[in-house]
Amino acid sequence: MNWKAVLYGFLASIVIGLVSGLGLPLTDATLPAIGAGVTGLIAGAVAGYVNNWTLGSDALHGGVATVVGALVVALVLTFVGTLGAGVFGLGAGIALLVAVAIAAIPGAIGGAIGGYLNGGRRDDATRTTA
Repeated sequence: MNWKAVLYGFLASIVIGLVSGLGLPLTDATLPAIGAGVTGLIAGAVAGYVNNWTLGSDALHGGVATVVGALVVALVLTFVGTLGAGVFGLGAGIALLVAVAIAAIPGAIGGAIGGYLNGGRRDDATRTTA
């Protein structure tokens, strides 16, 4: 597992999730909200691009990065929702965990696309095992 690729995809997922839908200061404008599918595609593409090994490996790294990012966001939202809404927030958090599992699909697709866009495949001699 190329943890550098997973970390980059995870960070892309978190940044997109936090920036999406924010209001711009001193204006009435907001940034466009990006859905979970598009976020998964972008984060997976980042992980696949950085991994750049085989199509299957790139898809796996994209899926893992997206699931880890979605899991962190779901846990934070569950905590905040439980503080604000009690049991309802906890129920919504459990529903978010189901969405985390579904998030692996666009992440894997994005990982395969990102690896494909990178083009050059690494040789076995340059592959890191740690």
